[in-house]
Amino acid sequence: MLVTERERLKDDIATWTGTLGKDRTALIPILQEVQRKHGHISDFAMQVVADQLDIHPVEVFSVVSFYSFLNFEPLGRYVIRLCQTISCDMAGKDRVATQLENDLGIEFGETTPDGKFTLQWASCLGMCDQGPALLVNDRVYTKVTPDMVHEILEACRKTFGVYALANKGEGH
Repeated sequence: MLVTERERLKDDIATWTGTLGKDRTALIPILQEVQRKHGHISDFAMQVVADQLDIHPVEVFSVVSFYSFLNFEPLGRYVIRLCQTISCDMAGKDRVATQLENDLGIEFGETTPDGKFTLQWASCLGMCDQGPALLVNDRVYTKVTPDMVHEILEACRKTFGVYALANKGEGH
């Protein structure tokens, strides 16, 4: 019997509610798990989570739409978030942003056609004394220069090649 993606998603959410709880306090951890495993939080996933937690789907939607680290659409394998605070502005954030856009061929808010990279702005990364600050997935880079952008992207590309070979045929 072929298990559909929706059935897998339902099973995953049931497992997470079993371990994380079935009350409102488990909402964000469950959504984080959905995104981690499935790459984004679809309308179907929001409905299943709402059903499992016995809350209105609008509550789930409002949480996903509020938090910038939760996404409705699939993102690239590497999500690059550049801090856009005034301290990062003063430290040269615009030059780093331009270099990222030039090297990747996309603008902020977009994903490369191959699905490897997504560029996003971050409100604050908490590194105001070390700007410009950049977050690539879970790794923080500080005092980033345009020259460092090349090195950071090259490291991601090398890692992606290893990741792609190790996970051949598994999709995202």
